[in-house]
Amino acid sequence: MAIFDIFLLEALLNGVLLGGVLALLSLGLNLIFGVIDVVWICYAELIMLGMYGMYFLYTVYHAPIVAAAAVCIVAVAILGVLLHVLVIAPLLGAAPINQLLATGGVLFFLQSAATVLFGVEFKNLGLRLPVLKAAGMFISYSRLLAFVAALVGMVLVYLFMTRTYTGTAIRAIAQDRQIIPLMGVNSRRIYLVTSALGGGLAGLAACLLVLQYDVHPFVGLSFGPITFLICVLGSLGNFVGGFVAAFVFAEIIALGGLYLDLEWGYVFAFAFFIVMMFVRPEGLMARRS
Repeated sequence: MAIFDIFLLEALLNGVLLGGVLALLSLGLNLIFGVIDVVWICYAELIMLGMYGMYFLYTVYHAPIVAAAAVCIVAVAILGVLLHVLVIAPLLGAAPINQLLATGGVLFFLQSAATVLFGVEFKNLGLRLPVLKAAGMFISYSRLLAFVAALVGMVLVYLFMTRTYTGTAIRAIAQDRQIIPLMGVNSRRIYLVTSALGGGLAGLAACLLVLQYDVHPFVGLSFGPITFLICVLGSLGNFVGGFVAAFVFAEIIALGGLYLDLEWGYVFAFAFFIVMMFVRPEGLMARRS
């Protein structure tokens, strides 16, 4: 029974570590939707490009890993701004379906471009981090590092959103985007800053995920759909809801992997999402009228 308890505790702990990374993924997507009211369907593909950037900078050009991560975060933030300027801004007044189709088109474009430029081979950093052993439990050092970095990133975003003028403007325009321009706030500038911040979070996620996953043109399919489902379950645009939903999903996946296997963990997580859409279609944290 003691061994079983250790295995259960290890699964719960791994669920918490996975939840931190999933929460970081959902934070960027929720930020974009909450402020600009557009879902970046291609969000995971920006992460894929960031993972390729890490691979080439660290493995091919032998840049220090911290410097490579900093360059990738900035580069993906710039990609976020370009995506807004070239694709999102011209469609802000269009129907939501047109916006979804446009970002969906960017998704397939980026996947195809990555396939042509980098091939379909799986690539990895070749970095083997140790596994920590504590009280009979085995904890992935890369997942622990990713959790700590994701937590630091989320705290910095929280401080930016609550302690700076720009952050306050972002929160205000997320609550009422119609009245804020009348108060002298440049909504176009806020949209650009938000897109850069969302892209930067995608870049940070790329730096953390490349420690655990091989990179290939379709790696976004591994975590893109579940990130979107987490945002929907937590109520799109709701930061706290996305945070809670990320840990709920992560624990379901971890416990499913303990009792059956990892694939079944994802099956249970998706089944839970479907049931919750019947029970609370507005999301976990949405206010009931």
